[in-house]
Amino acid sequence: MRRALLVFLVPPLFFACSSLPPVSGSREQAEPAGSIGDVIPFWQPLNTGKTPGTGPEIGYFAGKIRNPKLEFRALRADLSDPELEIVVSGSALSVHVSSFVRDTGAAAGINANPFDPVSGKEREKRTIVGITVSDGVLVSPPDPAYDALVFYRSRRAAIVRQSEIRETEGIENAVGGFFIVLENGSLPTRLTETAGSGAPRHPRSAVGLSDEGRILYILAVDGRRPGSAGATEAELGLLLRRLGASEGLNLDGGGSTALALRYPDGKVRTVNTPVHNRIPGLERGVASCLGLKSKEAVPKTEVSEQSIR
Repeated sequence: MRRALLVFLVPPLFFACSSLPPVSGSREQAEPAGSIGDVIPFWQPLNTGKTPGTGPEIGYFAGKIRNPKLEFRALRADLSDPELEIVVSGSALSVHVSSFVRDTGAAAGINANPFDPVSGKEREKRTIVGITVSDGVLVSPPDPAYDALVFYRSRRAAIVRQSEIRETEGIENAVGGFFIVLENGSLPTRLTETAGSGAPRHPRSAVGLSDEGRILYILAVDGRRPGSAGATEAELGLLLRRLGASEGLNLDGGGSTALALRYPDGKVRTVNTPVHNRIPGLERGVASCLGLKSKEAVPKTEVSEQSIR
């Protein structure tokens, strides 16, 4: 009876199931949402601290959509939470997102900037495209052709055009991406003009902010496999809006898209299905990562040869 009541109360969309979910408690299954406009997020608490029930409140949501056929995973975090720490990789050496999460002691992480060259290997030199700031240190300068997510020392965050970044002194952390896909709650003109016109579909990584910049959203959309066709930029913006964002940025995607979480057993796994070199489950060695960390989390460790897969 209790299960039937819960299913009735939960809006109709799918919550991904696994034998070991990265959240506390059980999850109810429901039917996939019919369309992006039908998505209603149901956030469940992510395990973030060494002690159960401690650490920042990070919400986790996994869903499916029937039309277009999509699978996605999302996180939600309150940037004003004193227990929350933002972590950005501080090296131009390649790393798997799962390695980044494990070695920094983060609770979750996603790939960020575009880069060159592309391979699946870690500890290789990468040229980062666009701004990267890690703990106040400038790792890569702004690229005026693209946009970025910036965390200021004042704890304020914003999605901005990199051409507007004149100096980095007041920036605590930052990652660059490609282009803004949601602005003041609406799709940019360049996307409204191409919506529904056969725009390319790819796996996508994205970040979003609520209208006051307080809530951070992290989103990974799977693609290039039968279960998920991948999203267009316009669909990415619309999905971010359904999650609660007012501003949104498309990060590096395709084979780079990977969202990794620290599970209750302490192990780190990707919750989406990365597809590098057309191999499902194979992570790419990316150039930069954005992570969420509990201030009472496991200590940060240096990346070692033993940690490289």
